[in-house]
Amino acid sequence: MKRCPQCNRVETDETLKFCRTDGAPLVDEEAPTDVLTGTGDSARTQFLKADTSDGAGTASTVQFRTTTNSDRRRLVLLAILAVVFIASAIAGLFAYRHAHDTEVAIDSIAVLPFENQSGDPDSDYLADGLTDSIIYRLSQLPHLKVSPRSSVFHHKGKGEDPITIGNELRVNAVLSGRITKHGDQITISTELTDLRYNKLLWGEQYDRQLSELLATQREIAREITEKLKVKISGEEQGIANKHYTENNDAYQSYLKGRFYWNKRTREGYSKAIEQFKEAIDKDPSFALAYAGLGDCYNILSSYGLSSPNESFPLGKAAVTKALELDPNLAEAHTSMAYIKYQYEWDWAGAEREFKRAIELNPNYPTAHHWYGLALTNMGRLDEAFAELKRAQELDPLSVVIMASTGWALYHVKRYDEAIAEFQKALDMDENFVRALWGIGEPYELKNDFQKSIASLEKAHQLDNSSSVFALLAASYARANRKVEARAILNELNQQMKLRYVDAYYVAEVYAALGEKEQALRSLEVAYRQRSSLVIWLKFEPKFDDLRSDARYVDLMRRVGLN
Repeated sequence: MKRCPQCNRVETDETLKFCRTDGAPLVDEEAPTDVLTGTGDSARTQFLKADTSDGAGTASTVQFRTTTNSDRRRLVLLAILAVVFIASAIAGLFAYRHAHDTEVAIDSIAVLPFENQSGDPDSDYLADGLTDSIIYRLSQLPHLKVSPRSSVFHHKGKGEDPITIGNELRVNAVLSGRITKHGDQITISTELTDLRYNKLLWGEQYDRQLSELLATQREIAREITEKLKVKISGEEQGIANKHYTENNDAYQSYLKGRFYWNKRTREGYSKAIEQFKEAIDKDPSFALAYAGLGDCYNILSSYGLSSPNESFPLGKAAVTKALELDPNLAEAHTSMAYIKYQYEWDWAGAEREFKRAIELNPNYPTAHHWYGLALTNMGRLDEAFAELKRAQELDPLSVVIMASTGWALYHVKRYDEAIAEFQKALDMDENFVRALWGIGEPYELKNDFQKSIASLEKAHQLDNSSSVFALLAASYARANRKVEARAILNELNQQMKLRYVDAYYVAEVYAALGEKEQALRSLEVAYRQRSSLVIWLKFEPKFDDLRSDARYVDLMRRVGLN
């Protein structure tokens, strides 16, 4: 007799070597000789034959012994199978409940840039704008972490797998999509994937007229929220589904405005202003368009496109209108705070606006970003760097926030840390001008003129603005290349007769040349210009030699920096 050690099947055919059931090698097993008197019969059969003989008692005793040996194996096998079955059932129940729970518990999502499959670059604003709009709406939900724009757009056009991107961004779910435009007809395809189980939660295709884009965007955002099963109150649901405009044409102009704004170039800001104005013309009650227009005006002077006395009042008018239309718009409160500290030097008013913006939307990175810079100017450094850190946590791939953090570190003379922050931005975008000229300043004050001048020369090639030109002149002066520095200085003084040149930067050149009187006179001009850079007077390392002068102290007092 032979037995399978795997399944315990008993074979009486002595010629067999392998189990018929699972193919395992059979092992020899002796049968009890006092029971098995015939070949080819089972133990149970032989027992029945013995039970009819005169030795009933003996047979009964043998029956007890035989049943114990064979049944023991069966009982052990059954016990093992029962344990396995129970364990599997428990595991299955746990997996079901866990899957059910995690479907409810999806608390983070990345909305990947929609692909423009129209073959028409002029339709890029539709794809980018739809992505931005969905990110914006989902970001209003307090219990949902939404990857910021800079993080997802870093992957745009790279052909990466959505699941790989989502895992890199450490989110539970990703939304990917495509847009195709044919005349006035658009097709939007979307897929929502749960990354934890590589499970498609939802997919939909929308065939719509371009005039229905606004309603379609709302529909997509609503359906995503439902599929994520995010727990939101009625008030929060109202915020997420808020209608900022009912005019589809105004909405498309707004999308174009943000598309150009996000390019972060002088040309982009000019085009953005045109589009925001169009949006307002089409819907004069569109608060977000006024806020976008205000952002553009507020940033123009720092790019040398307009004087602060021209652009900031326009920005304030737009932001004021936005707040009249929607007092609970976090973006508008943030923009108003920017005006108050950058232009009006109303530090208390700026802080109230920043706090209100953060109260309305704690996850708005720009509010923390600009608040951090304002706190740096005020000398509240621990709070300042906590806000800048929070901004980076909310928007970890924002090169603008990295550069601003570097600038704050530079002003408090933490040069190596500043260089590291600027380099992070340049690793993301080697041609980001703000980081190129930013990294030149700490290198300059560390007397590493080779690196300073190289970065500033590259910045000037990319952005032929007076600001970058002046920074290059200051670096030339400190490197004892004074002929080149003076040549640039003379050109800047000529330009000031024709257009806006920030006198703060001119003062830096005079300071680097050791001409204190000229530097102080230029700073006085910067004050009259309402240069947004005078808010850095409390810390500017390039003016250390001027700091003890009574005129410098008085200038700080007038800006509110005592």
